[in-house]
Amino acid sequence: MQLFYAPDLVETSKEYQFDKEESRHIHKVLRKTLGDILQITNGKGWVFEAKIIASDAKHCSVQILRSTFSKPRSYRLHMAVAPTKMNDRFEWFLEKATEIGIDEITPIICDHSERKVIKLERLEKIIQSAAKQSLNPYLPLLHPQASFTNFISNVTKEQSNQQLFIAHCEDQEKLLLQDAVIKQQDTLILIGPEGDFSISEINTALAHNFNPVSLGKSRLRTETAAIVACHTFALKNQH
Repeated sequence: MQLFYAPDLVETSKEYQFDKEESRHIHKVLRKTLGDILQITNGKGWVFEAKIIASDAKHCSVQILRSTFSKPRSYRLHMAVAPTKMNDRFEWFLEKATEIGIDEITPIICDHSERKVIKLERLEKIIQSAAKQSLNPYLPLLHPQASFTNFISNVTKEQSNQQLFIAHCEDQEKLLLQDAVIKQQDTLILIGPEGDFSISEINTALAHNFNPVSLGKSRLRTETAAIVACHTFALKNQH
C-alpha cells in the first residue's frame, strides 16, 4: 500500500484536491489515472480510501469513498534533540524516528550547539515522507526550536506528569535507559549536541526532576544517540 498525505482532510470530506506538487507526483511519477484508488492520511489518525476523478500534472482530485480511524496509543514519546552541525544527520534522525515511532520532537539550542538555526519547512517534509513510507496515520509534531533553558522551564510548568530523562556523557551514577523507562507512560528524553550538555545544563535538568540515563558504553553521535533512545523506548513498550 502507498500512503498519501493530505492534512486538510476531515472525517466528513467528500472530495479533495491535491496541491500542484503532489498532483504532479501522482500523475507524472506514479502514473495514476482516472478511477485509480488511493490511500490518504491526514496525519491525525484517519486513513481515507479515495478514487481519482480528475488527473493531470497540475490538478489531481479524488472522491472520498470511505474512511477509517486508528486509535492513538495511550502514551507519548517526546524527544528534545540538539540540531547537529551537519543538517543531513538531523534529517536522518527525523526520518528514522518517524519510522520507528515518535510523537513530538523539539530541536533545542544548547551551550555547546554548533547549529543555532534550522529550517522547519524542510524538516516537516522529511517527517511527512517518512510517515507515508512507514504507513503511519499519525504525523509526529515538530515544535519550533527552543533554547535549553526555556524548554526546561516550560516542560516543568506544563508537563510534570511525564517520565523525564536526560542522556549525557558525564561520569555520574546513571541507569540504562532500557531499565529506567516505565512502560506505557508519557516520556520526554533530552539528547544533547556533539559536545554534550554543559555541566550547568545537566545540573539544571536534574534540579527540574530529570533523571540521568545512559545509552550504553559507547560514546555516540547526537543523531545515533537519539535513534538509540527512540528505539529503546519502542522496544520496551512492545513487551
